[in-house]
Amino acid sequence: MTTKLERRVKIKYRIRNKISGTTECPRMSVFRSNKQIYVQIIDDLSGKTLAAASSLGLEGKMAKKEQAAKVGEMIAKKAQEAGVTTVVFDRNGYLYHGRVKEVVDAARNGGLKF
Repeated sequence: MTTKLERRVKIKYRIRNKISGTTECPRMSVFRSNKQIYVQIIDDLSGKTLAAASSLGLEGKMAKKEQAAKVGEMIAKKAQEAGVTTVVFDRNGYLYHGRVKEVVDAARNGGLKF
């Protein structure tokens, strides 16, 4: 019997076999913990993080979905400053639902193309 974490890791590796970020189209990876959400834009060829945003520095109490939307807006802004317009999305084994979907929708509204 596999645990939830083992299941997510299996899905994660299945996804990562199919996608990787290039210099022209880097990979946008989402990590979701119980309290926070983190997003990175990664160039896999050079192994560098081009932009990152997380919900750690946000002030005020807000729902987790609101936090995720703010992080999506932040990553879109930081990506444009770094010169990134298109990304390939890596959901990191999480379902495309809830907070993960909020991040992507906010990043799309901020100008990122998927």
